[in-house]
Amino acid sequence: MTQKTRPTTPSLTIAEAVDSLMRDGMPLRFTAYDGSAVGPPDSPVALELTSPRGLAYLLTAPGDLGMARAYVTGDLLLHGVHPGDPYDALVFLQNSLRFRTPTASEGLTVLRSLGLGSLRPPPPPPQETLPRWRRAVEGLRHSRGRDAEAIHHHYDVSNRFYELVLGPSMTYTCAVFPHADATLEEAQAEKYDLVCRKLDLKPGQRLLDVGCGWGGMVRHAAREYGVHALGVTLSRQQAEWGKEAIDREGLGDRAEVRHLDYRDVLESDFDAVSSIGLTEHIGVRNYPAYFRHLRDRLRPEGRLLNHCITRPHNRRQAIGAFLDRYVFPDGELTGSGRIITEAQDAGLEVMHEENLRRHYALTLTGWCRNLVDHWDEAVAEVGEGTARVWGLYMAGSRLAFERNEIQLHQVLAGRTTASGADGFPLRPTW
Repeated sequence: MTQKTRPTTPSLTIAEAVDSLMRDGMPLRFTAYDGSAVGPPDSPVALELTSPRGLAYLLTAPGDLGMARAYVTGDLLLHGVHPGDPYDALVFLQNSLRFRTPTASEGLTVLRSLGLGSLRPPPPPPQETLPRWRRAVEGLRHSRGRDAEAIHHHYDVSNRFYELVLGPSMTYTCAVFPHADATLEEAQAEKYDLVCRKLDLKPGQRLLDVGCGWGGMVRHAAREYGVHALGVTLSRQQAEWGKEAIDREGLGDRAEVRHLDYRDVLESDFDAVSSIGLTEHIGVRNYPAYFRHLRDRLRPEGRLLNHCITRPHNRRQAIGAFLDRYVFPDGELTGSGRIITEAQDAGLEVMHEENLRRHYALTLTGWCRNLVDHWDEAVAEVGEGTARVWGLYMAGSRLAFERNEIQLHQVLAGRTTASGADGFPLRPTW
């Protein structure tokens, strides 16, 4: 009796397997470590998969997390762009890559061709923090201890690295460009000055700046407006740098930076409070307590300026896996409407709001340019993997701001008196 043989399933190369998942074919050049290639050889952007580990990253963490892991480790290379600013590649990929869902038999063919061993997850890159569910052992989300660890993960990378990326202003928040040709430094100075003007700062007044970073707002307000400014930050490295900068500028009699959680600021009767880039870290559920705390720090007729990244909608939404694991652990964003609502419910009178979305895209363009210009020194300072994380995240964020996937809002509010006095003129003066 003759034994029947089963038909063999055709084996695919890596390039053929990837191409089979494309809806309209591979729009760019893709090469793999098995020698296979697919896509137009003259495409402006090319992808190179350099190792089995990179393939395992892609298969075991589909989406942006797997690609980020392979890219950060150098197992997935982008040709045609600088790693300090892969913006052009991200635009091309977002506009051109169109995946399709394979049938069960097609999926099985792909997996058999690539090898079941590729489904064993490799250890993640050292730049990656734990997933949200595992971070729970460090405490509840946005507890003091867990917030301190999240801030440490992102902001205590290296002060020298931040100097290379941010430039002399050492300002890691959206700038305000007075005109399209303004330099990044001019735009950062304009941002601080706009905040000061909105707060109507006067010599001798007291300012509290929560989440003060390296003390840029504190120093600008003290130097240019003669106020007594206190800044607080959860980053020890930021606080140390800020104190040294205050001493260098001879502002010690009017400016101070403390390594302190904003919730531990007990002083009150401030004339103004600024919060520039802090709200993204505190959690949407904590907005009521956050705004109540800041309101209680103000004197009657005092002003609050809240500056933060927002969504174009008002639903509570956690950030994506790549940003959560590599950049802003526990970060959450929502819309300006939710922020205004919570500020009002905390007893603040909202007087003005402004969307600076396009300004943040320009800011990120400047930061990426700085990273490219100082790439070798940045890599020597923090390692190529971390430098790749920053180039990828900043270029991706620029694209998101340009496409209105995220926004940047300044909300100006005040603490009115019992009789309704708010201290504002009839029309804005800034």
